[in-house]
Amino acid sequence: MPVWVDADACPNVIKEVLFRAAERTQTPVTLVANQNIRVPPSRFIRTMRVPAGFDVADNEIVRLCERGDLVITADIPLAAEVLAKGAAALNPRGELYSEATIKERLTMRDFMDTLRSSGIQTGGPDSLSQRDRQRFAAELDKWLSGKKG
Repeated sequence: MPVWVDADACPNVIKEVLFRAAERTQTPVTLVANQNIRVPPSRFIRTMRVPAGFDVADNEIVRLCERGDLVITADIPLAAEVLAKGAAALNPRGELYSEATIKERLTMRDFMDTLRSSGIQTGGPDSLSQRDRQRFAAELDKWLSGKKG
């Protein structure tokens, strides 16, 4: 099962984890972005450039992913859409989204958007920690081994 990456906002350190995993497990990984993304030469890693625009990359990922695929994204609405198609969604901090958690995450996202639009400073997410990276790599490995076994 392929891995799709919402690559415009994916941290480089997470891309490196994905590149190593693609080679190690011979899993196809496609990075979808509206800009050129540098990737190592590999028959398992490819990029797909889409036109610039709101949600263009997200829409392409939703169109192309299938049941059983994995999508790497921190975008909550994108995660909800791929879950609805039967794909799995994992964020760069190692959280595997589920039907049980996605509704809560969408509600919180909408609430924070409302606060920001009313002028309240909410700040952004914390920077990616070493623990986040390790959690991501562990969840990715768990998903890959489950799909290969």
